Amino acid sequence: MLKKRWLQALTLVPLLAVSQFSIAAEQAADGVAPEDASGIEKKSLAHAQKFMVATANPEASKAGYDVLKAGGSAVDALVAVQMVLGLVEPQSSGLGGGAFVVYYDAANQKLTTFDGRETAPQEATPELFQDENGEPLSFYDAVVGGRSVGTPGTVKLMGELHDRYGTMPWEDLLAPATKLAQEGFIVSPRLADAIKGSEERLARYPETKAYFFNLDGTPLEAGSRLQNAQYYETLRFLATYGADEFYTGQIAKKIVSQVRGALDNPGVLSEQDFLSYRVKERAPVCLPYKEYDICGMGPPSSGALTVGQILGITEQFDLAALGPNSPEAWQIIGDASRLAFADRGRYIADTDFVPMPQGLLDKPYLAERAKLITKGKALESVEAGEPEWRHPIKQADDIAIELPSTSHISIVDKDGNAVSVTTTIENGFGSNLMSNGFLLNNELTDFSFKSHQDGFPIANRLEPGKRPRSSMSPTIVMKDNKPYLVVGSPGGSRIIGYVAKTLIAHLEWGMDIQEAITLPNMLNRFGTYDLEKGTEAETYAKALTDMGFKVSVQDLNSGVQGIVVEKGGLLGGADPRREGLVLGD
Repeated sequence: MLKKRWLQALTLVPLLAVSQFSIAAEQAADGVAPEDASGIEKKSLAHAQKFMVATANPEASKAGYDVLKAGGSAVDALVAVQMVLGLVEPQSSGLGGGAFVVYYDAANQKLTTFDGRETAPQEATPELFQDENGEPLSFYDAVVGGRSVGTPGTVKLMGELHDRYGTMPWEDLLAPATKLAQEGFIVSPRLADAIKGSEERLARYPETKAYFFNLDGTPLEAGSRLQNAQYYETLRFLATYGADEFYTGQIAKKIVSQVRGALDNPGVLSEQDFLSYRVKERAPVCLPYKEYDICGMGPPSSGALTVGQILGITEQFDLAALGPNSPEAWQIIGDASRLAFADRGRYIADTDFVPMPQGLLDKPYLAERAKLITKGKALESVEAGEPEWRHPIKQADDIAIELPSTSHISIVDKDGNAVSVTTTIENGFGSNLMSNGFLLNNELTDFSFKSHQDGFPIANRLEPGKRPRSSMSPTIVMKDNKPYLVVGSPGGSRIIGYVAKTLIAHLEWGMDIQEAITLPNMLNRFGTYDLEKGTEAETYAKALTDMGFKVSVQDLNSGVQGIVVEKGGLLGGADPRREGLVLGD
């Protein structure tokens, strides 16, 4: 049985004490991690009473833990974590990227969200990723170099959050990453594998090659110690002058020079784009679900709406009775996801630029969508629905690609403040350009390369100042008007499926948060059912094929970090597919 057999591989090693961090760091230094027969690292449920932090890297978790232990707030810990992640997990997030934040302010009992997504340069046009004949460029021709770089939002986001919710000095929160950059950190197996997998593209630019390769031209290996003098100087500068100087001073000038001077694929980012960048506070998007409210980030993220649609559609069926071992349950989840992704591709984009239907999460609409699903038989075809829309316009379906290199952070502090953050530079190693010791994003390739299809505009087309649609799904599940679950994942457009699976496994099937995260990934976005390679998910291939699905067995590298808030304390889980660690006290 899927849940039972999979969970038999778990050990009961507590993830609380700092000594666990030391063990994880030593294992990373040796290039090994404790694994079961499937090759996935073993993890177990973490427990704490006062506070908890869950991140994708032990160094980052340790930095967040130390801040919380010293009495810092969830946002204080977030700043320290993000600065460390940008150093030790540079392929996934950093100062050159952007992030979405869902935040619960315990003192004011208020849930809100902050949009630190990158923006398209003012000089960008809808044809930026098209050739001279108006045809879309191949993906990596568009990604590598300056053309794909949008205005970074992460540093301004961290600065503004700290101004509002921080309690510790800004410079103290940058100190852990500053020290690691100066003294060096151990290259983890995951980073080493990522460098090797992107070897050709990383070697394309001198600064990137000099950082990620040895003097003999070979890529860095796990266990190497890596120092970053430029990142050290950048953090010292930000510690002294504040986050705003990232956008008005020498750092922005160097980034613009790097982007526009990329000889083989220059971009159009300008200093004015930095000066005009703004973080936006937005109302959360919430779906009432049983006794919970599933809340997350609205457009330009498609996360909360699409996760919400999946849950709202599957809620019309008795998933609890079917259980996690039922092929019919997974068929319902897969078809619900396909229906939600059809709406996502048609309607969801940056609503500061394009209108969007109001009724995507309406209960009657989701009930009607659920009627399209026949238990035991896959949908033959899927199209976008017709939700309530007060001023509808005709739009074409999006064809944007969204790749999976991202990171997620979940934190709850001693006062009950909670933060769920998904942070990214988009593709692995972003644009492959470095400046000031960090990689620059390639977020502009999250826009549709085409602006129109069959004479109709695509909602997620590129426009100056616009924010590209994202699948990042930082989520806080509310119960009795307080946070119950803080969760999210990296994974490109598969993020939505990873988060939905975790929520269903926990809320419907009664798995604890670590069990829910560890459960093999099975998801369907566009018709093909992806099953996680090397897990019991593979055993569902025949049943799903017999129902009419195309099936693909592949690596599904989620990175879910989750914290459950209960009266008796905090329970945490980290994804065994990555190097994540939960720490608490």
